[in-house]
Amino acid sequence: MKITVLAENTAANETLGSEHGLSILVEMKQAVILFDTGCGELFVQNAERLGVDLSKVTHLILSHGHYDHGGGIESFLRINNLAGVYLREEAFSQLYAIRAGGEIEYIGIPQGLRGNSRLVFTRDRMEIAGGVTLYSDIRLSEPIPETNRSLMIREGEKLVPDAFAHEQVAEFTEDGKTLLLTGCSHHGIVNILRDHREKTGRTPDMVIGGFHLHSHTTGKAEDSMLMSVADHLAGTKARYFTCHCTGLPAYEELKKRLGGQISYLSGGQTMTI
Repeated sequence: MKITVLAENTAANETLGSEHGLSILVEMKQAVILFDTGCGELFVQNAERLGVDLSKVTHLILSHGHYDHGGGIESFLRINNLAGVYLREEAFSQLYAIRAGGEIEYIGIPQGLRGNSRLVFTRDRMEIAGGVTLYSDIRLSEPIPETNRSLMIREGEKLVPDAFAHEQVAEFTEDGKTLLLTGCSHHGIVNILRDHREKTGRTPDMVIGGFHLHSHTTGKAEDSMLMSVADHLAGTKARYFTCHCTGLPAYEELKKRLGGQISYLSGGQTMTI
């Protein structure tokens, strides 16, 4: 498997753009998977600069229904006539964030996508290609992290805390190696790893994605949560590559505890497993 980060909060070099968003390409022997599309056109522009042909993508996976992961779906559909878009039906929920000043902001994906013939609504433990399985309905062994406290969903006339039924993670297995991709880990990376192990009986060799340890409301992660996450990750044998909503300060704290077990991924970086 070859993994290429097409868009992220940071960029590996000055020829690439960056944004608060995430888009990752996974090239396998029998499938080419795009995992999220960032906010808009940036992942397309970076792909061109990196020599990546997005018309060859066979599947697009949306990790959850926030704009910084699905804002570029329409751009993708214009340049790719092949891939289905795999998402939870709940991704079309009315999703909002309460910002630090109390402003309420819509953060969902474009509602005009609803009804598009290329959408495929997913379920838990759904295999979409050889070696590619989606997991959702994540069981909580501990509460959803407090860094999600400002993220809301509209139910009738009210905004209530989002339970993230629209979130899914993707497992890739090839040549005896297993990769788990997360978008923002809104359920909590510890809950996601425990749920994945309960469903599969194994721990992935590698985990890539955002861990949502940065709160836009407080500007940081709670220290107690950081240490709990670090302890759990250290107790596994997985190799971690994090990015996006983990936040650089939180990453630095995880790095102190995990050392070489964790690294940061920026836009433009590639790796092969």
